[in-house]
Amino acid sequence: MGYPLIFQIERIYYPVLAAIGITVNSVALVILNRGKCGLSKCVTQYLMAMTTADLLLVIIDVILNRINNIYVLINVLFITPACSLKVVLFLTVLHCSVWFTVTFTFDRFVAISCRNLKARYCTKRTAIVVVVAVGITSCVRSIPLYFIFKPAVIIENVPWFCILTSDYYTSSFWAMYEWIDSILTPLLPFVLILVFNTLTARNIIIVNRLRRRLRYQGKSENHIDPEVENRKKSIMLLFALSTNFILLWIPYVVHSLNWQVVNYNYTDKNVNNPTYVIQQCGFMLRLLSSCTNTCIYALTQRKFREELKNGLKCSFIVIVQVFARIHETERQ
Repeated sequence: MGYPLIFQIERIYYPVLAAIGITVNSVALVILNRGKCGLSKCVTQYLMAMTTADLLLVIIDVILNRINNIYVLINVLFITPACSLKVVLFLTVLHCSVWFTVTFTFDRFVAISCRNLKARYCTKRTAIVVVVAVGITSCVRSIPLYFIFKPAVIIENVPWFCILTSDYYTSSFWAMYEWIDSILTPLLPFVLILVFNTLTARNIIIVNRLRRRLRYQGKSENHIDPEVENRKKSIMLLFALSTNFILLWIPYVVHSLNWQVVNYNYTDKNVNNPTYVIQQCGFMLRLLSSCTNTCIYALTQRKFREELKNGLKCSFIVIVQVFARIHETERQ
């Protein structure tokens, strides 16, 4: 009997996603760390935090969890303590990825709409403090989940696999925890991103109209305002990242509002259930969002594209030189 279609897709999709995710996020980190993209230090800090979270998400969830569950590459990860720790790390990184997007959106809202607060808030130091605070909070939120699992089987005194304890289904504490957690990620981030982006866009429209009136009095309509152009570039990056996040998370959010997670560990039931198929598609799109930010940087930021081209040229030259030396050595 062959694998169900959704399972066959996952067997191809996740290895490809891992290869792309590791590559693009690593490249983005190197380029952003060089600080030559024409972005402010606080923006660079947020983008590096987002990229780091995306890279870790690919490693922890795509490679160590999903690919390992499908192909059973590393058996030790199925031992109960390791399995529980993997869930905690995954949720920590996932929450970081989501809330880094929110904090970046808020930073751009302050920079564009709150002039009095901009000088104090939109700094590299504040960005570092916010990033660290989000990381610690995400970790604290996820640690309790380590204790909701028990072994599925014990073989030679070694506990294997993770299944939820009965207390998780009956305890009012865990019911409240799950309810609050579903609001904090990603419902509240969705609302905050939409609100901040709406307010930012409204402020930009008002300010741009005012600047046009002041600058175009007695001047040609073709006159280019550098401040307006800088705002356009900044808001283009902000809206592209926010829209990408919302669109790729929507299927998962819609599913989570209607159904609980089913058949997460690829057991032999429910694989053809439409609910299960929708759930897995939501997972795939949600993880795809961890690989698309670099493409957005390249599409919206000219200097990022230039750095990427220079990096590719240097890599190509190094490869050519290495092959030339090898060829010369063989000839000798």
